[in-house]
Amino acid sequence: MSAVTVMGSGSWGTAMALTLCDNDHQVTLWARRPEVCHKINTEHRNPDYFGDLRLPDSLAAVDDPDRAMDGAEFVVLAVPAQSLRENLGRWTIPDGAIVVSLAKGVELGTELRMSEVITQVTGIGADRIAVLTGPNLSHEIAERQPAAAVVASTEQETALAVQHLFHTATFRPYTNNDVIGCELAGAAKNVIALAVGVAAGMGYGANSGASMITRGLAEIIRLGEAMGADPHTFSGLAGVGDLVATCSSPLSRNRTFGEEIGRGRTVAEITASTRQVAEGVKSCKSIKALAEEYGVEMPITYAVCAVIDGHLGPDALVRALLSRAPKAERT
Repeated sequence: MSAVTVMGSGSWGTAMALTLCDNDHQVTLWARRPEVCHKINTEHRNPDYFGDLRLPDSLAAVDDPDRAMDGAEFVVLAVPAQSLRENLGRWTIPDGAIVVSLAKGVELGTELRMSEVITQVTGIGADRIAVLTGPNLSHEIAERQPAAAVVASTEQETALAVQHLFHTATFRPYTNNDVIGCELAGAAKNVIALAVGVAAGMGYGANSGASMITRGLAEIIRLGEAMGADPHTFSGLAGVGDLVATCSSPLSRNRTFGEEIGRGRTVAEITASTRQVAEGVKSCKSIKALAEEYGVEMPITYAVCAVIDGHLGPDALVRALLSRAPKAERT
């Protein structure tokens, strides 16, 4: 049994805390608001997420970050990508603890992956950092539906430790040493899911969605290879697995956000109406910046950025992609 702290009580953090409790670990969940902690500790429910799901009695919620991480052997970071740096600047991660990143994004302005942000802010070496990613919709994980995931780390011992930490009867993590590919795939698929959602919101069917997913994957692979990732990563759980789940499921925040855009709502209206974070809305700009830096063509990503910025309407997004010059599929 290990002492584990999950920093973040959103849907993903709560689902992962539940999974860790299923493995009989000593789990502490950090929540920013005291009233959320009180509900979790007394009623064993998270009032903001999975309100009808009873959380394990063993799960303890704490609103003080230092107290939450006191004695933790593993610290699981479950805050949105664009707020990770700010949070890390206020927290003190225990010496020797292994850090697990759950965020799927690329930081605005720096174009750093989340593991790079962790190292830059905390000084923790890459050998003590792992990334958990894959086709893992939080509601299905919380309901203990069968799922697989990927634990990526440059240090095999760290990857194996985190794999063992999360492995349950319904959640099966595989290890991978391609941190670049796994993190990039997890961030970029959110952008493609926005595009798929826009098309679905406009009433287009499976042909359009499948075309966007397939060409979106080609974009991600091109950028990944340019950045030094293993191309095989993108055919696995962290790549096509996560891409299909995020682009296809009504539980996907990014696809749902895109659908609302396709139905005519503005980005501001959608953002104001939900507590959930659609990482692709902000990360699309970071992915675009990486594409420009590495000289990689990513037309879907560019079009999504234009829609998010209000420079392109949803109908124009689809037309812009279809009107591009014909070419061979592999280019």
